[in-house]
Amino acid sequence: MIYKSYILEQNFNIDQNFFLFFGENLGLKNDFKAKIKRNNTEFDIIKLSEDDILQNKDLLYNEISNISLFDKGKIIIIDQASDKSLHLLQEIIPLIENHRIFVFAEMLDKKSKLRNFFEKSDKCVAVACYQDNEISIKKIITSELKGYQGLTSHNINLIAENVLMDRAKLKNELDKIKIFFERKTIETEKLEILLNLKVNDDFNILKDEALLGNKNNTNKLLSETYLESEKNILYLNIINQRFSKLYEIRSKTDVNIENFVNSLKPPIFWKDKPNFIKQALKWNPDKIRQVQKNTYQLEMNFKTNSLINKNLLLKKLIVDICHLANA
Repeated sequence: MIYKSYILEQNFNIDQNFFLFFGENLGLKNDFKAKIKRNNTEFDIIKLSEDDILQNKDLLYNEISNISLFDKGKIIIIDQASDKSLHLLQEIIPLIENHRIFVFAEMLDKKSKLRNFFEKSDKCVAVACYQDNEISIKKIITSELKGYQGLTSHNINLIAENVLMDRAKLKNELDKIKIFFERKTIETEKLEILLNLKVNDDFNILKDEALLGNKNNTNKLLSETYLESEKNILYLNIINQRFSKLYEIRSKTDVNIENFVNSLKPPIFWKDKPNFIKQALKWNPDKIRQVQKNTYQLEMNFKTNSLINKNLLLKKLIVDICHLANA
């Protein structure tokens, strides 16, 4: 059976013993793991990976079968699951009884046998953990920082834009904010420093010049801007976020661009509007889609190949964007 993730976030008291959580939202899956541990303190918690149960096919059976008379049951968490382990998971369903098993997987497409089994079985629960949107991220910020003075819409936007819909990064940023602003009063200037927005601002200047097709400024900034290797995915997200906004405008016909920019949600910061409007006039839907396809492929390469020179490829992308802006 299928459960929506937001339903389980509100109430995890479901009378089922076998769960599958799948999707790209690592932060949400980590939140569910934390809830599982908090809600089942009386259970013995066992952590396994798919490799563990594939290498020792009796391991899962033995963990379920071997239980002390004094134990209420076991919580078994299985990470990195795929279709390879489905047959082992199916075999233990009749043995679960008082135990609870939580299986976690990466993104599973609709053809996945593992996903289909959990979605169609009346004894199992499938939960898709898709990426958060702006509303859910801001709701988390507001909830976690409830009672803090200075939690203005502007400061909420600063935090949300800095994490770019990444719940795992949001948790880290919120932890930093809670420690730094121990008196529960948030000051915007200190918040910007804490979030390291200066580095992001430098990259945004570079991004804007590339999108405007300013070759000389782009080349100059490429040599001057410090790009942190661990933030390459963040930089790609900043580029994607801008092109998504541009496509939102350029995919519509017969609209006044300036008026449409003023109606965007979340709003474009006033100091960014002139550049944004110039970029909207420079780019058409076909060119935008071409860049989005390239950034998607580059992100996949970043995540799957640790040997590539990510900074070099990111710089090449920026140069290509600059050339395409003038095409």
